[in-house]
This record gives sequence, C-alpha cells and structure tokens, in this order.
Amino acid sequence: MASTSDIEWTDATWNPVTGCTKIGPGCDNCYAERFAERWRGIEGHPYEQGFDLRLWPSRLSQPALWKKPRMIFVNSMSDLFHKKVPRSYVDQVFDAMEGANWHVYQVLTKRSSLMRSYIQRRYDGGEVPSHIWLGVSVEDAVHTSRIRHLQQVNSPARFISFEPLLGPVGPVELSGIAWAIVGGESGPRARPMEADWAREIRLACEHHGTAFFFKQWGGPRPKSGGRVLDGEEWNGFPLHVVPERILAEIA
Repeated sequence: MASTSDIEWTDATWNPVTGCTKIGPGCDNCYAERFAERWRGIEGHPYEQGFDLRLWPSRLSQPALWKKPRMIFVNSMSDLFHKKVPRSYVDQVFDAMEGANWHVYQVLTKRSSLMRSYIQRRYDGGEVPSHIWLGVSVEDAVHTSRIRHLQQVNSPARFISFEPLLGPVGPVELSGIAWAIVGGESGPRARPMEADWAREIRLACEHHGTAFFFKQWGGPRPKSGGRVLDGEEWNGFPLHVVPERILAEIA
C-alpha cells in the first residue's frame, strides 16, 4: 500500500489484489501492467510475478493501521471484481473496509455486472455503507452499460471514471451519480482525447447535478498536457456524500 498517491482524486492506494487481464480498449495501454511487468522475474520484488493476478491476504489489515482518515483507492493495480478473485476473498476486503470505517474507500471496476451482483448479495438490497464508494470505468459509448449496472447499486456515492476517454460517450444518463472524473490517456502510446468528448460529459454533469473533475489531457506523461479545460481547472468533488465523521479530516 502506498501512504501517498500521485492520483489527483485520492490520498493513498491499497492493493489487497494485484494483477489483472484486459477486457476492453481502455485496458490496451494499461499503466499498471506496464509498471508491474518491469519487475517480472526479480525474486523478492512485490511484482516478481509481473501482472499475473495475485491475492495479498497480508495486506488486508493495512487500512486499520492508518489512524488519520483519508481517501483510499482500492486496487489501483488490479480489479477487485476480476472473475478469478474468490468471493470469499472479496468478502474479506469488504470486512476490512467496514472495520476501518474512518476512511473513505474508492472501489473502481470495469466488471460492473459482477460488482452489482456481489453488492446486491452482500447488502441484500440495503444501502452500501457511505464510506465505501463504488465506481466504474467507462472509456467510450460502447461501454456505457457499466453506468446502468452502477445505477442498480444502492449507494449514495456512485462515481464514474471516464479515463482513458477514447471516444464520445453520447447523451449519457447520470442520474444518481455523485461524481464523474474525466481524463485522457498517458504513456508512450497514449491515444489523444478530443475536447468535445470532455465537454459533453461536463454538460451532462451540470444537467444531473454530478460533480465534475477534469483530471488530465494526458500524453507521454500524465501531466504532459496539464488539466485546464476551456480556460479553467475543474475540481468538482461530492462533499455531500462524505460521511460527517470523516468530512472535517479530508475536506
């Protein structure tokens, strides 16, 4: 787990699972895979297995060791709802998040139908604890079904990461979505993002009352193009869904 993070919309990362497999064009130039594969075969390194899926039970207790509340991005180097992660292990991750409930956890997935099914079983139709935020990644119009799956989860803190944004998403429906993050791709093979794609999402956010955060234009490096859209930075954040006991610490 990293005690800090360079990701603009979180404070720290926690990886009780590492490694993944590709399921769509948003995965083609995966930064996590690129990083992990640098260390494949180096004995004793956390990524000696490269980007192969690996569970880390020893990391389950880590959030409880942090006493100051913070925003924690869960599995920045994997997807908790990968089909090869046992449900019993996902249970342990959620147990850990529920136990250390002074943090806000941001759980992001491309496997939205599996997340929806798991959440509906775990909470039996009840509301997800407000300090556990559930989100989906959407890279273009073809994958907006993930948004519909997210909207079927009973949570006040649903969020979407439109990153890397690879095409227009169309007239997207954002009812019940608290937060939208938009960003272009970064890395040596970064595909460009058009301004109109980001504007379209910003206008949808304004219409639906969704906080809008513009993360980056992308390029060879994450900060290559800056993060100014139409002359300003967009730093929208859904303060209204942060639990009161945590708000003063992370605001």
